[in-house]
Amino acid sequence: MLHGILILAGVALTVFLLFQVLPGDPVALLAGQRSDVATRAAIAADLGLDQPVPVQLAGYLNDVSPVGVHPRDSAGVARYGGVTLLPLGGERAVVLKKPYLRRSFQSNKDVLDILLDHFDGTLWLALAAMLLAAVLGIGFGIVAALRAHTWVDRTLLTVSVLGISVPSFVAAILIAMTFGFYWSHWTGLSLTGQLFETDPFTAESHVVWRNLLLPALALGVRPLAVIVQLTRSSMLDVLSQDFVRTARAKGLSKPRTVWHHALQNALNPVVTAVSGWLASLMAGAFFIEYIFNWKGLGTVTLRAVENLDFPVVMGATLFVAFLFVVINIAVDVLYAVLDPRVKLN
Repeated sequence: MLHGILILAGVALTVFLLFQVLPGDPVALLAGQRSDVATRAAIAADLGLDQPVPVQLAGYLNDVSPVGVHPRDSAGVARYGGVTLLPLGGERAVVLKKPYLRRSFQSNKDVLDILLDHFDGTLWLALAAMLLAAVLGIGFGIVAALRAHTWVDRTLLTVSVLGISVPSFVAAILIAMTFGFYWSHWTGLSLTGQLFETDPFTAESHVVWRNLLLPALALGVRPLAVIVQLTRSSMLDVLSQDFVRTARAKGLSKPRTVWHHALQNALNPVVTAVSGWLASLMAGAFFIEYIFNWKGLGTVTLRAVENLDFPVVMGATLFVAFLFVVINIAVDVLYAVLDPRVKLN
């Protein structure tokens, strides 16, 4: 957890310094081309852009940190939603609060609210891709192990190597054009669509699961290919162990030996890998969402990049980094639960 805090601090520092050197004037973007000097100065003062870079950095880290020094008045409490931990004297105090990622240059909305509004789309997409990759990958991996060194095994390995080699955005374009355009009259799928759609006549929202299929398939191609090879390798290793040969020698059938003895031991590294892939899929969904026009973190972030909406881009980067840290800590704990040889100190 301490390493995770240090990683997030490093990401925040890197993001801030990176956007200091990128082109674009936030004041001109907010004020417009016809604004006067006084208006520009007022906006710069409100954003803290009239301060030296070290002062801006300290203010940014103070805002994004869950523990910061802020005004004790009602306006400060309302802005940060904090709880006073330690009064410092005067009008300031150490406050426990939710991270304040600033406000969007385009919509003037709180960046965290924007990200949370689009987070469910990315989460559903990543979970669907991970479920698809896990089910098919484990199934194909078991088949490849049980048919080792046959044409079935070689075919599955060849396809999995292709799945690893092809970039996700290339696979997404091929899948979208093939199943959502050329073969759409057979598949009933379209290039674009959302998981939750609103009826234009009744204004009621309903779930359209078929719209999730193509983006999840495009996002899950690479983890699917990795899981196939990992499951095959793990199964072959377990099937060669002495306890499996002993079970077969005692008269247990091959299916019972595989499903009740070998599979449970073979899936430990696979489950850990599946859990670790979730954060990577949420980050890798950005271009997949853009290709399929899927409402999620990727779409809102890439549009913010196009519009030079720096607070949204910086907030999305920190948000994804936070998800990486949390999920990796959870995977460490899960590994200790699954493998009795691993202990948490």
